[in-house]
Amino acid sequence: MTFAMTRRHLMAQSALAALAGGGSALAAKSESPQTTTTAALQATQRYDVVIVGGGSAGAVLAARLSAEAHRRVLLLDAGPDYAPGRYPDLLKNANLVAGSPEHDWHYHSSDSARLGHDIDIPRGRVIGGSSAVNAAVAMRARPADFARWAKRGIEGWAWPEVLSAYRAMENTAWGDESWHGRSGPFPVRQRTAEENTPAMRAFVSAAEKVGLPHVADFNGAHQHGVGPYPLNVIDGVRINTGMAYLTADVRARSNLTIRGGAEVDCVLIEKGRANGVRLVGGETILSGEVILSAGTLGSPAILMRSGVGPTDHLNELGIATLADLPVGKRLQEHPFFFNVYALKAPALAMTPAAGAIVWTRSQQAASDDLDLHISGTHLIDPKASPTGAAIVLACAVTLPKSNGSLRLASRDPRAAPLIRYNFFEQETDLDRMVEAVQLSREIGRSAPFAGLVDHEMAPDGAVRDGKTLRQNIVANVAGYQHPTSSVPMGLESDKGAVVNASGAVFGIAALRVVDASIFPDIPSVATNLTTIMLAERISAHLVKSPSLIFKNS
Repeated sequence: MTFAMTRRHLMAQSALAALAGGGSALAAKSESPQTTTTAALQATQRYDVVIVGGGSAGAVLAARLSAEAHRRVLLLDAGPDYAPGRYPDLLKNANLVAGSPEHDWHYHSSDSARLGHDIDIPRGRVIGGSSAVNAAVAMRARPADFARWAKRGIEGWAWPEVLSAYRAMENTAWGDESWHGRSGPFPVRQRTAEENTPAMRAFVSAAEKVGLPHVADFNGAHQHGVGPYPLNVIDGVRINTGMAYLTADVRARSNLTIRGGAEVDCVLIEKGRANGVRLVGGETILSGEVILSAGTLGSPAILMRSGVGPTDHLNELGIATLADLPVGKRLQEHPFFFNVYALKAPALAMTPAAGAIVWTRSQQAASDDLDLHISGTHLIDPKASPTGAAIVLACAVTLPKSNGSLRLASRDPRAAPLIRYNFFEQETDLDRMVEAVQLSREIGRSAPFAGLVDHEMAPDGAVRDGKTLRQNIVANVAGYQHPTSSVPMGLESDKGAVVNASGAVFGIAALRVVDASIFPDIPSVATNLTTIMLAERISAHLVKSPSLIFKNS
């Protein structure tokens, strides 16, 4: 029996329950609507920098680049712009994840041919982006993740530099001073065992019983083992980047303009240089430089509509190629599978929802890699359990070998892109997911956790033999909501790269991409903290650049 339980069933429906109690393709004629002359642009205002997307990266860039009063910065976002203290409860409540349809892009993958089902892809459509709708996990990537970047020849992202940036962005009163920051804009709070539910504490104890070491600080020197999450949550409120970086003082700057409800169609490019953007409604905006921070799914779509992408694909849509680059060809995501348990008394408490995690290695992992997660949360509708309470032990392969892809469905900017995650194309990814599920179930059978479990809900208890389990995993796999690498950074000689180490697009001047899309490969952990760090480091480089001052005003 297949237990059909998608991430949106588990998380979005529980959010709503808690509160309650396309266009067609263009003809093949080649045209370049994104190319125009400066004289033809009738923009009423001009900016030094236009940032497209106000999420985990864009909010950081807007705050940092506008810190110097002479630089005129415009931040655009397709979703609404809320002042820091005016986010609705659906977005503030850290126990509700992906539960606000009016702040979502409503994307899904096109994987049914391979997996037998498509995958829901909740993405935040609001200032704060997906940091306003995620599980608020505040875990850093590991030194081994950045070592892989270095192996591609990418400079400027060595671990000492990266650690310094992580520390500078963080504010926490907890942890070793050499690993943690005290006065940065982004709050990180270590959840304690006492704060967690009885079931979550039992999950941690059972994981230790099966041999996993206890980790007191996943953002410290050691990550292998089990322990409570670090989160960007204060008093139950998810602190997104719109709150943390676009504060009242930042918003009061006369040189910073923030516009919500401003969806971007394409970048305006003249003679190989970006000089502004065009909105979906036709409005054009001039700028000295354009930075795309629309996310792993949004930024590549804008690039391709602008004539930056694979020529063969752009030709299919009648878009003239201005830079033939492999946009969308290296999309990655962590495959995610739900091992769910109905709870019995005295373990019916389900808040706080995000509690603890196992971070370990598979038998196939390199010696310095940790490639498996088992994430313990209560992000499930309690009505889904016959006992009225449940816990999800969600298994993930965090260093997948399989690559997906992203392409345009249409030249229409309102048409969602075609997203293929292509999970388990590499058989080793499925092998490791089976290993993660087997470990999760071993924890599920171990004291003291087993004493709080009424029964296993997913996969079905009858799913035991290897072949049946593999089939069940494929039939029910979801995404961890950590897509990356659709516009990967690398050396200009790297045929798989689109941008350089500071996000500059090869072949197009004054155009950058700064968000998780430029990760050269996916890190072995939730991506939000690393995306913020990336924006901090690149913005520190850009504030020194005299090119970010408009010359034609």
